[in-house]
Amino acid sequence: MPNPKRKFSTTRRDKRRTHDSIEAKPFTICKKTDETHLFHRAYVHGNDLYYRGKLLIEGYKKSKDKPSEN
Repeated sequence: MPNPKRKFSTTRRDKRRTHDSIEAKPFTICKKTDETHLFHRAYVHGNDLYYRGKLLIEGYKKSKDKPSEN
């Protein structure tokens, strides 16, 4: 495996790493349920599934079992 001929300076290394930081994901608050959720994602409040402030599925229950691949 090739190795660098010279040591990279710390300034050069840090310049390369400036964009590697983790950014916080943008959250929004639903006006109907006051629930925080990610943009463009459905979310569960109580036992109901909401998307864009509208009730999609009443009595929604997350399934923990993965579907069988048979």
